[in-house]
Amino acid sequence: MTTAQNFTICALSPVAGGEVVGFDANQPLSDSDFTRIRQGWLDHCVLVFRNQNFTPAAHEEFSKRFGPLKGHVLAQYLLPGHPFTLVLSNKKVNGEPVGLEDAGRYWHSDVSYEDIPPDGSMLYALEIPPNGGDTLFANQYRSYELLPQHLKDRIANLKARHIFNYGDIQAQKDSNRKPLTAEQQRQLTGAIHPVVRVHPETKRKALYVNPGFTVAIEDLPAPESDQLLKELFVYATHESVIYRHVWKPHDAVLWDNRCLMHHATTYAAQYTRHMHRTTIAGSKPF
Repeated sequence: MTTAQNFTICALSPVAGGEVVGFDANQPLSDSDFTRIRQGWLDHCVLVFRNQNFTPAAHEEFSKRFGPLKGHVLAQYLLPGHPFTLVLSNKKVNGEPVGLEDAGRYWHSDVSYEDIPPDGSMLYALEIPPNGGDTLFANQYRSYELLPQHLKDRIANLKARHIFNYGDIQAQKDSNRKPLTAEQQRQLTGAIHPVVRVHPETKRKALYVNPGFTVAIEDLPAPESDQLLKELFVYATHESVIYRHVWKPHDAVLWDNRCLMHHATTYAAQYTRHMHRTTIAGSKPF
């Protein structure tokens, strides 16, 4: 019989974020404890587990409690021997980057450019800089609620195209990104999703467009599409919907891609930011 852990979940901000205090992810987790944690995830959109001692295998095993894991199209940045662990890092070995150094430095929802984007992601901090490198999370439930009624009515049945402009990112000055293989390029066909997404568990509506990957509103002329996206992004990134996570070593942070965007902030290049990310498979947005 699994012994219950004595933990609490404390809100980190009125916008999003809950800290699971007194919890050890390496200890056996009862079904009742997991139910509490999953509900906390749904309630707070972001869960923070501090002072965790994860091996890559333990990180993947804990993440699997939330659903099947999936790899990433950028297989060259997966941790060797761990096909579900993406390395986000500015470390180099023999001059070669070991991970994605510039990952997510724009507002986005993870992998929204795929037909079935992930439910969630869990990022584990192995090394962090003394300043900077924070992650901003934008609550898209709240962004949708901020919209004036005329905008809600206008976008109610619209769909948008999402693509991964990897080549544009790779071409930027000082980018260390490795080129894509022909097979990877074939995989990046893009996807079309509703502009307003209904969360399959909470049944709440969330805005589901992001500056990183959403390039056009379907069936609208380009100028009208561009103007509408520009207007929606103002609400999507409004300061009132943002929670800033300031990382500490051995933080594990789980977020819900179905109702959040996030954005990694910059940090001084002489410092190390080395992290592992798992990705929880999802379902087609509706």
